[in-house]
Amino acid sequence: MANDGHSGRESTRREYLQYGGAVVAGGLLAGCTGSGGSETTTESEAETTTATATETAAETETETTTEASESYSVSIEPVGEVTFDSVPETWIANNGSWADMGIALGLDAPMGVWLPGRYHTQYYDEIPDVSVDKSSIRQLWGDSGVGKEQFYDMNVDVHVADPNFLLNRGQWSEGDIEEISTQVGPFFGNSSFSRGYAWHEDYRYYSLYEAFEKLAQVFQREDRFEAFEQVHEEFQANLAPVVPAQGERPSAAVVWGGGDEPEEFYPYIIDEGTSFKHLNDLKVNDALATTDVKDFYSNRGAVDFETLLEVDPEVLLLRGQEAKSREEFQNTVISFMENHEVASELTAVQNDDVYRAGALYQGPITNLVVTDRLAQTLYDADERLFDAQRVSDIVNGNL
Repeated sequence: MANDGHSGRESTRREYLQYGGAVVAGGLLAGCTGSGGSETTTESEAETTTATATETAAETETETTTEASESYSVSIEPVGEVTFDSVPETWIANNGSWADMGIALGLDAPMGVWLPGRYHTQYYDEIPDVSVDKSSIRQLWGDSGVGKEQFYDMNVDVHVADPNFLLNRGQWSEGDIEEISTQVGPFFGNSSFSRGYAWHEDYRYYSLYEAFEKLAQVFQREDRFEAFEQVHEEFQANLAPVVPAQGERPSAAVVWGGGDEPEEFYPYIIDEGTSFKHLNDLKVNDALATTDVKDFYSNRGAVDFETLLEVDPEVLLLRGQEAKSREEFQNTVISFMENHEVASELTAVQNDDVYRAGALYQGPITNLVVTDRLAQTLYDADERLFDAQRVSDIVNGNL
């Protein structure tokens, strides 16, 4: 959406979005310090107090009623309840999961994400009349974490990000969170792509579609969410007969290995995080789960081909390769492994069972695309399992 053309209501709309941010900051600080509860004031009470100082009692009552009828609240952990007086028009997303949810709802792309390189917009090539110009998306993550001043520069209505991620990974303080929430716009989000962060143990995770529904409520596009939910249910029904019986499913190792000739890999244990939704839906067995190999999130450690050979998984799934086409992946990574002294001994390499693992950050559209892709490569599904035109219709508002 455009950043101008709505100056007539900008002051009032921004005041209410800032108020919602103040509630978020208060709830977050209480959650982080372990204190019980926080003092809140309803939006109508705040509006009435302001109006009383400048207008007659009758005018106050009229304005309060009007604002109350326009406002709405949405809650999500860990930020709590966020109140909006009108639908946000500009936004940022911490990663491609939330960004893809916004595209699915028919929104303009977020003004910024942590790392645009990990928001794989090429998946939209599979959907008619849906595209995103990633060059317009600002990278928010730098060498020193996430810079605070850029939030003032973008001046968006809502920051779709888990503030605890900024506290624990982005080198922010609680004061920084409260400052941006009150001076710019509220935070609204939950880090659910992984279940491996210790700082997330004190509050709940959301499934992909639970988070998607929350975002639909923020942008008041529940009709698109409901339509997507139906597409997802139909996709799951089509996928079920494709997935082999328990004893026939492959055992796969999921690792991050970037570049054309990777020799160091970061291992992942498949959990319930949204980044593994496609593998859980495909019921892939985890080759690393019963080994001594530690999950990357637990110790940030890496493994080499020798360690992978000790495990010797039937299937090797590589993250960090989504920017490559299937042909490019074959001509670089797989070709390198086939000619590597140790890698060439892997069962997965010898049987041509090395594949791109799918994106780390998945939303409703990207999840359909990568799950469908792996259903074809792992289980020889011979036709697309979701209706791409129906997805396009929903995104473009043809419900």
